[in-house]
Amino acid sequence: MSVPDLPAALEAKLKILPTQPGCYLMRNERQRVIYVGKAVNLRARVRSYFQKQSQHTAKTRRLVADIVDLEWVVTDTELEALILENELIKRYRPQYNVRLKDDKQYPYIKVHWQDDFPKITVTRRMLPDGARYYGPFTSGFAVRQTLEALRRVFPYLDCNREITGQDARPCLYFHIKRCVGPCIGAANREEYRGVVDGLCQFLEGKTEEALAELNGRMILAAERMQFERAAMYRDQIRSAERIVERQKVVSGKQEDEDVIAFASDKGNACVQVFFIRRGRLIGRESFLMEGVEEDENGDLLASFLKQFYDEAAYLPPEILLPKDLDEHAIIEQWLRAKRGANVALRIPKRGSKKALVNLATENAVSALTAMQAEWEADAHRHTEAVANLQTALDLPNPPTRIECFDISTLQGTNTVGSMIVFVRGAPRKSDYRRFKVRSVTQSGQPDDYASMREVLRRRFRRAVEEQDEGPGSRVDPTWKILPDLLIVDGGKGQLGVAVEVLQELDLFEVVPVAGLAKQEELLFRPGNPDPVRLERNSPELYLVQRARDEAHRFAVTYQRNLRGAGMTQSRLEEVPGVGMKRRQALLKHFQSIDAIRNASVDEIAAVPGMTRQVAARVKEML
Repeated sequence: MSVPDLPAALEAKLKILPTQPGCYLMRNERQRVIYVGKAVNLRARVRSYFQKQSQHTAKTRRLVADIVDLEWVVTDTELEALILENELIKRYRPQYNVRLKDDKQYPYIKVHWQDDFPKITVTRRMLPDGARYYGPFTSGFAVRQTLEALRRVFPYLDCNREITGQDARPCLYFHIKRCVGPCIGAANREEYRGVVDGLCQFLEGKTEEALAELNGRMILAAERMQFERAAMYRDQIRSAERIVERQKVVSGKQEDEDVIAFASDKGNACVQVFFIRRGRLIGRESFLMEGVEEDENGDLLASFLKQFYDEAAYLPPEILLPKDLDEHAIIEQWLRAKRGANVALRIPKRGSKKALVNLATENAVSALTAMQAEWEADAHRHTEAVANLQTALDLPNPPTRIECFDISTLQGTNTVGSMIVFVRGAPRKSDYRRFKVRSVTQSGQPDDYASMREVLRRRFRRAVEEQDEGPGSRVDPTWKILPDLLIVDGGKGQLGVAVEVLQELDLFEVVPVAGLAKQEELLFRPGNPDPVRLERNSPELYLVQRARDEAHRFAVTYQRNLRGAGMTQSRLEEVPGVGMKRRQALLKHFQSIDAIRNASVDEIAAVPGMTRQVAARVKEML
């Protein structure tokens, strides 16, 4: 096939595409993956992008114009291709795919059921560790609010004590009836696990069972003349009933189902999910999608289903959708395999289920409208802050891109630097960078000036080198983007260091720079002895403060992580029987010290080269 204006290498690959099912990855001139797709027939699907361009959407035409290379992976079945496609989208986050908006993982409620006295925590990672998980949720704050409300009903543990029942005194939570006190023997293992099991039933929508269990305990306590305990159960029942009242009954059939609907406008999309358990609406979540353009509603729904249920802790037997999907059969097959039981994707046409989908759609429209209004207000504030900052500092151009640098150290050890980036007044976390300072001696005498000099040299030397290397460079292209304003935290002293580095690299006339004094928040500019004092409570001052605080947070977090990892690894080295090979095997298997700390003795012992005796030592030391 001869296609005009295609690179010869790409045209050659189009001729040898296989006809089996699989996934394909399309790359741009920087070799970044810009699109991932799957196909039953790779040859037919991929070649279709380069034929009949007039029938493609504007987004697809832009995609094709950006493609300079492609690769593919052949699979045995379309189901394997779907699973691989999902993994590749999560790994590369291609710009032309429809994706869940946030890079972060969503929070889950984790019940440590594998422990004798299970704790309840919030986590962003599900592990095959025997725990029970509920979620995902879109807001960690909302999850904690939910748990705080449920704790009034099911008073669970919230401490790191080793529970023996022999402690001399309980913590404050026992006295305010937020914990049943297994630490002092006020509740034994079975009684405490009964409390936590009630919480799990509540999270699963089995509210009648949970209320019946509480009522039984209240009656039993009253019969035994334990009136204070009976009163406690009475109060818990009342709290539980108030929560249940807020859960709308939507079906008399006691069904478990999720209802999914969406709204899209101007390239933005919001997906609303209703969680119905036992016929009761127990919660709802809104998810933002990106990469959505034009009439891609089918692609939006399919992409959401694959990405959401790949991470969901629970799959209901029925999922209601507003419209059918091209991939209906294969997604149903994939969902059945994940659940281990039947899952049906249904598109209701009438009746109560259709009304539920309509209600979810109305909620999606409302959520998207509210989000857009918030974005527009933020955009206005950001524009005002950038314009005012340009005037205050007498900059040649609006500081659309601001880079702020900070140094963090602890007694001269683990010195690090941070670079954070704000674009149009909002953080761009994908461009954040952190630096482990190498040249400054770790002698216990910190030298922030030398550290800042090294960090700035490394950042801006890469900008110059990237420009000198010409086309075809594989260097991270982010480095070559110069800021409209460089801010160094540290006032006049660090400003002098920044000026020195910029002059050394012939960038002083190109990159405007300012030093921010820590205490009075004054900005110093080169050649001007008088500082600039931004108006109190102004948007420009708020922008500078946010950038400074974010740089400080990013640096301190990195410095603490290095220090903590070093301390923990040092303790790992002190474990009798753990040499270099075993340390390497543990870190290779668990990927992080935290994962080793959270693992059970059996899981540690299962690592090649480990014994149960040594695993028990590792668990004890960490």
